[in-house]
Amino acid sequence: MEVRETAEKYSYTDYASWNDDNRYELIDGKVYLMSPGPSTGHQAISGAIFNQLYNSLRGKPCMAFSAPFDVCLNGKGDEDNTIVQPDVLVVCDMAKLDKKRVNGAPDMVVEILSPSTASRDAILKMSKYLQAGVREYWIVDPEGKKTYVNVLSNDKYNLEVYEEADIVPVSILPGCRIDMKEVFRDLWAE
Repeated sequence: MEVRETAEKYSYTDYASWNDDNRYELIDGKVYLMSPGPSTGHQAISGAIFNQLYNSLRGKPCMAFSAPFDVCLNGKGDEDNTIVQPDVLVVCDMAKLDKKRVNGAPDMVVEILSPSTASRDAILKMSKYLQAGVREYWIVDPEGKKTYVNVLSNDKYNLEVYEEADIVPVSILPGCRIDMKEVFRDLWAE
C-alpha cells in the first residue's frame, strides 16, 4: 500500500477526477494507492460473505454492497476527505445512498486482510470507522482463518474472535448469521 505524500489534502471532488486506472482511498485527505487487484482467495472470501449477507437481507430494509464502492465516511459528499472502499458493507439508511456512493457511515463494514493492507485495516481504518459510527466492523484474516468482530457499544468497539468452523451472528442484523466454513471453503485457490 503506497501513500502519495504531498502537503495537499484531497477531497472526493479531486478523487473522482483521477482517471489513471489506479484505485485509491483517501483518509483525512491523504491518498493511499490500493493494490491493483485482490487475490483469488480474497475474492472468494469477499464473495462468500457478500452472498450470505445479500441472501439474508432479501426483502429487508438493509442492502449489502461489495467493492469497489465508494464510501464518503464523514457524510460530506463531494467535500469529504475520507473515502474508503470496504470489501463488503451493509447500509440500512437508504438516505445515505446516491447514484455513485454511500454518504456517511455504513452500518456494517467487512475488510479482508492482505499483507499490503493489514495494519491500515486494523489500526487506521478501525479508528476512522469507530469515529464515524460504523456499528459493526469485521476484520477477516485469511491466513489465520479467523474473524475479528467489533461491535460498537458506548463509543467503543467490543471484540469477539471467531474461528473457521464458527457460525457468526451479525449483531446489527437480527437473525443474520455468516457460516465461516463457507467463507473459508475456497482458500485452496491461494
